[in-house]
Amino acid sequence: MSATLRSVEGQDEASILREIQAALHGLRFGSVEITVHNGQVVQIERKEKFRLQQPNQRNH
Repeated sequence: MSATLRSVEGQDEASILREIQAALHGLRFGSVEITVHNGQVVQIERKEKFRLQQPNQRNH
């Protein structure tokens, strides 16, 4: 299955793909959501999770 990205507000396919690539860059934990309306990409949302580890605590 293949998809074709259409121009959105003057952006061409390559520009949209660059935006998606930028959203993925450096993402370790999380997701990138691409919203399409009427066959056009209208929003790219990046959700990133930061996992904090508790220091090892010993019961004395």
